[in-house]
Amino acid sequence: MSGYIGINLRDILLDNTLGENIAKNLLSSFYCPLNPDVEHFLKHTAIEFAKQGISSTHLVMASYQGKYVLAGYFSLANKIFCIEKDSLPNRAWKKRMKKFGQFDQTIQRYTISAPLIGQLGKNYANSYDKLITGDELLKLALDKVREMQAIVGGKIVYLECEDKEPLLDFYSQNGFVNFGKRALDKDETSTLSGEYLVQMLRYM
Repeated sequence: MSGYIGINLRDILLDNTLGENIAKNLLSSFYCPLNPDVEHFLKHTAIEFAKQGISSTHLVMASYQGKYVLAGYFSLANKIFCIEKDSLPNRAWKKRMKKFGQFDQTIQRYTISAPLIGQLGKNYANSYDKLITGDELLKLALDKVREMQAIVGGKIVYLECEDKEPLLDFYSQNGFVNFGKRALDKDETSTLSGEYLVQMLRYM
């Protein structure tokens, strides 16, 4: 996966020679017709979330005609989520949950804190999406998660996606398993389809 440069959006915001105006100009070039939520987050939410420390957005720049252009991005956050005992796919996963999660007898669920891949998308402007594959972009996100877990510990990563077969197949082929659903929040209904998001996790 040569030819890529990963840039934390926060580093651009803190750089005296770059700053928020340069960041906004760069993010405005992102176009993702396949997932309006991915585009909306980057253009309208990512900077504020970076400032507040809610999540970190990582821009993936690819070499194109002698310069680097925005090919895609992913965002990461640390979240607490719950997993119903009966939703775990097999005994191996139950053993993992006992190591990394806490079981609440009252609600019959495991509670676990883990990195969330909140957003993942390619830039379709000027056909820049062809500069990187979805598998490569996801690998970059997972590599960053591994760096985080090497410092703070942990082996679980999770994400939420729309209930669309191509998305579910993509994440399943990359080692994620379905563990539940989450109803959409009110502010998500304008950019996401359906009434819920499918929750998936992977053991690193």
